[in-house]
Amino acid sequence: MTPATTPDPRPHGGAAPPPCAAPLRLPSGVVLPNRLVKAAMEERLAGAGGHPDDRLVRLYRAWDRGGVGTMLTGHVMVDRTALARPDDVILDAASDLAPFRAWAAAAGTGSFWAQINHPGRVVRRGSGSRALAPSAVPVDVGALSRLFPTPTPMTAGDIEETVERFAVTAELAERAGFAGVQVHAAHGYLLAQFLSPLVNRRTDRWGGPLRHRARLLLDVVAAVRARVSPGFGVAVKLNSADFQRGGFDLDDARRVLGWLGEAGGVDFVELSGGSVESLATAGRPADRRTLEREAYFLRLAGELVADAPFPLMLTGGIRRGRVAEEVLARGFSLVGVATAFARRPDAPLRWLAGEDGAVPAPRSLLPPGPLRAAAIQASVTARLHDLAR
Repeated sequence: MTPATTPDPRPHGGAAPPPCAAPLRLPSGVVLPNRLVKAAMEERLAGAGGHPDDRLVRLYRAWDRGGVGTMLTGHVMVDRTALARPDDVILDAASDLAPFRAWAAAAGTGSFWAQINHPGRVVRRGSGSRALAPSAVPVDVGALSRLFPTPTPMTAGDIEETVERFAVTAELAERAGFAGVQVHAAHGYLLAQFLSPLVNRRTDRWGGPLRHRARLLLDVVAAVRARVSPGFGVAVKLNSADFQRGGFDLDDARRVLGWLGEAGGVDFVELSGGSVESLATAGRPADRRTLEREAYFLRLAGELVADAPFPLMLTGGIRRGRVAEEVLARGFSLVGVATAFARRPDAPLRWLAGEDGAVPAPRSLLPPGPLRAAAIQASVTARLHDLAR
């Protein structure tokens, strides 16, 4: 008998399950059990040496029990000299793989992927991390800009070393037992910085035209794919737009998707938006563009679905099963959910059972802006820490 606290995954007395319950076979052969993905969140739970510990294992077991088909880790740093925060997980040649194997084993029947990232210029002043970027353009977040140092422009050697670091981290993630990796090229981190004409002011082979600005991302994906086995998953997280005037926008995203498709080797691309300078993931883009109250990027990113050469995943502000189904109906193959699954880890079971299962959005008494977004982020991170205990 199904326990009263666990929704029956066969809605309406055995009727056909909703579309979000359908499995998805990716180009690499990896099979995702359903269309719901626990998107990456800032966990801030690294143990000694940047290793995962029992807290992260407990946290991801909670999501696995909640019925989500695929889990993406919070960003895992590829370079221990460049961390977005001191408590970020690091996976590089100096890492002990045993804690990562324990973390990867937290997935039962689901598919567990490591999101791999380099922060570029988004490091805290005085943290000891190197602030590297395509150009010496500092982060501009008004009064909070003082938190970030002016970055050092990367040399050709720095760029080649970074490509190799992504490949090494992907190889180690496969050895640890993850099903795949997601290369983070969104939200204003290093690969997104190279894509942005506002941050990338180079005049060499990594700057200028979009094709040059996309070179680093394409090189990283190619190096990762070459380093891992054919049956290991490789995904990319990309902004549908940066939501900054003169920045990376929809047409740019369309062209980058095309180049990734031509190169091959990508299983799916997650579309999101915004950065530390444009809080689109909090519904407050810097260019004042109006976003949906839920599924923030659905209208904009939906324009990319028809021509996409691989499955697309949409993330951002999804809090109800009905909205998840709408995302799939618009042609997306996967639905990424972050905050709602932090607040209710069992929400996937309810959505898979055909329930709407609305999860309230986090609230703050602060006025809209960076401080309010930071307060909400802090509340979500605190919730993750509660689950990890």
